[in-house]
Amino acid sequence: MKATVHFTSPGVRRLAAGIATVLLAGALALTDAPKPARAGVGAATAAPAVDESGLPVHLRDTGLYTGERGSEIRPDIIAFTPQYPLWSDGASKRRWLYLPPGTQIDARDPDAWEFPPGTRLWKEFAHDRAIETRYIERGLDGSWRYATYLWNADGSDAVLAPVRGIPGMLSSEAPGGRYDIPARFDCTACHEGAASPVLGFSALQLSSDRDPGAVHATPLRANDIDLRELVARGLIRNLPAALLERPPVIAAASATARAALGYLHGNCGHCHNDNGSPAPVGLVLAQSVTDAAASTERILRSALNVAGRYRPTPGAGVQPIIKPARPEQSVLPQRMRSRHTATQMPPLGTRTVDMEGVALIESWISQLNPQKEQTP
Repeated sequence: MKATVHFTSPGVRRLAAGIATVLLAGALALTDAPKPARAGVGAATAAPAVDESGLPVHLRDTGLYTGERGSEIRPDIIAFTPQYPLWSDGASKRRWLYLPPGTQIDARDPDAWEFPPGTRLWKEFAHDRAIETRYIERGLDGSWRYATYLWNADGSDAVLAPVRGIPGMLSSEAPGGRYDIPARFDCTACHEGAASPVLGFSALQLSSDRDPGAVHATPLRANDIDLRELVARGLIRNLPAALLERPPVIAAASATARAALGYLHGNCGHCHNDNGSPAPVGLVLAQSVTDAAASTERILRSALNVAGRYRPTPGAGVQPIIKPARPEQSVLPQRMRSRHTATQMPPLGTRTVDMEGVALIESWISQLNPQKEQTP
């Protein structure tokens, strides 16, 4: 029996879909899906090796590359760079998306885009060299599955990582000499708690009004797509016209506030949100593009002078998540600085503290006026 999960409501948490899709063998074997070219034109080719769940064993067989050596990105693959990137111990990243021919993204809900079956995404993580490439695909039944491919030292091949990942893998390139390859369940922990399982490819992240103060942001590459280009190519439908007339932007009282709220959206909003959040607290950090001012107001209301659960020491008193003008008395930057497994934030994906991110958040908190309404 095949489990099916429908994503018609952004309030539905999709953890069940992440588990169910492990049982789908070859659900993405679409006739129009991209297939890598093989050496020896005209010669008989063997079917790509797959694991027990139907995932290709080699990254080259996921459809990202073309050419005899499988090293060139296919021309029908879309490159993109979100304006508020996720911090991953300083790793540099490249990202791509594939949509089956003739399909479109449905942006009827501008905060929770609906991607067609056959959608595939890749994200490459590198420290001097490529370490891993993470892969997401949407099955014919609408459910999602996730995988990670581990690159060898000379960059000639990337092979499917174990289902349980590789925690603490030795890596001379990574900070501290260790690197965590996520388990497939780790992927669902972040992706299935968001309004859409696709993170980083959204109206806000692709806005042409990019935040010049965004930390860790990288300039758009020559072939990167943005929201306007996505519409121009006919790859998206039902996007509210207002988001083209005025590209989405975070409503904020200052440039520092805009960058800080964007950082929290990109690094924390997939778990801390109000659409079925998996986090057991009422903190909202995900931005909405439908009403930017109301979104920021909701975020501030959930954090400013709201008591946090975290206690820096046993018996310590209650501290607010954010105490305006007092970053040293605010739980949020304390959790960001922690690397204790029980208290660090984010809880997955980092071994080192993002000092630039912490400095931004503390600067923003310092500027908050405790005597005034903190709305844009």
